[in-house]
Amino acid sequence: MRFSILSAAIAATLLAACSGGKPPAPPPPGVTLATPLQREVTDWDEYVGRFEAVQGVEVMPRVSGQITSINFRAGLSVPSGQLLFQIDPRPYRAALEQAKAQVLRSQAALANAQSEMKRSEELRKFQAVSQEENETKLATLRSAQADLAAAKAAADARALDLSFTSVRAPISGRVSDRRVAIGDYVTAGQTLLTTVVTVDPIWFSFEGAESFYLKYIRQAAKGERASSRYAANPVDIQLADETGYNWHGRMIFVDNAIDNNSGTIRAHAEVPNPKGFLVPGMFGRARLLGSGTYKALLVPDEAIVTDQTRKLVYLVGKDGKTIARPVETGPMVEGLRVIKEGVKPGEKIIIDGLARLQPGMAVTPREGKIAPRNNVVPTSDPSQAPQSDAAKPSTDGKGAR
Repeated sequence: MRFSILSAAIAATLLAACSGGKPPAPPPPGVTLATPLQREVTDWDEYVGRFEAVQGVEVMPRVSGQITSINFRAGLSVPSGQLLFQIDPRPYRAALEQAKAQVLRSQAALANAQSEMKRSEELRKFQAVSQEENETKLATLRSAQADLAAAKAAADARALDLSFTSVRAPISGRVSDRRVAIGDYVTAGQTLLTTVVTVDPIWFSFEGAESFYLKYIRQAAKGERASSRYAANPVDIQLADETGYNWHGRMIFVDNAIDNNSGTIRAHAEVPNPKGFLVPGMFGRARLLGSGTYKALLVPDEAIVTDQTRKLVYLVGKDGKTIARPVETGPMVEGLRVIKEGVKPGEKIIIDGLARLQPGMAVTPREGKIAPRNNVVPTSDPSQAPQSDAAKPSTDGKGAR
């Protein structure tokens, strides 16, 4: 029995070998073709930065003395001129009274000198006094006038010192906590009492790479995008806990030099902050208008193949074989990748079945469709470039745009 089975297997093997038959070739792999979406796109460049106050003041005393009262609540807004600290005014009030007394003394001396000078002038008409004595009277009068002016200046200085004992907010803004306590002795120009920072509007400061700066300059030269040095280009900002760009401002400053160490250039945008929600030091991610409007094709990111330093997409030729086409890619729009160059409008690319494709491979195409993926936050807008006044606040008008 075993011999019969073995003989049958050998006979079948010999028969197959003698016939010279080959297994049938597998069919060409199936792929999905689709036409890229066409959009007019405006690029936005992303930056990371922090908010900072437009103005920040370190409040220090202008006279020395003992703190007698503190008249603010830490962390709240204060108007310009609000009393913050009171320094013991008694020594300065006494000095002012002394200066006022000196003014009165000088006024009396001046009145006496004027009377003496008038009498001397009358007697001079009758040659009753000498020329030398008359000149002495005139010198005394002038000295009295100078003494009175000095006394008045000293009184004004003492009055200023007395006013400086009331330490007031130099600007409107949000005050920090107190750095001294009641009873502490503070020194003029040395002791930090507190700080006050403005909150509306607020600046968003960031640094941009030299390559971005060069791109902007060349775009401005071609008329594609105005330079942020001269134009209020819009800026959108996303906070650390946000998924969208909910804060809007405008560019107001680009520095005059690139930092030698970092190769970056400083810039900041002005952002309305009427409710004071944004505070200095807060982190944010900003997108700045990065281009003019241009036409672009949109494809899924997975339809793009990376070949070392090149980006490729696959097309199907008239002979039914694949063609690898280098492309220049851009940012994401509507969840799809921008193709700036490499694919012509109306051409179809392979969007599915790319796993084992090689150039020149025969494939079996089937029709597909590319749809926007709106659940993905875009980094570019498929719209016209916004005007510089698009970032204006619509209600309170604070922070002029």
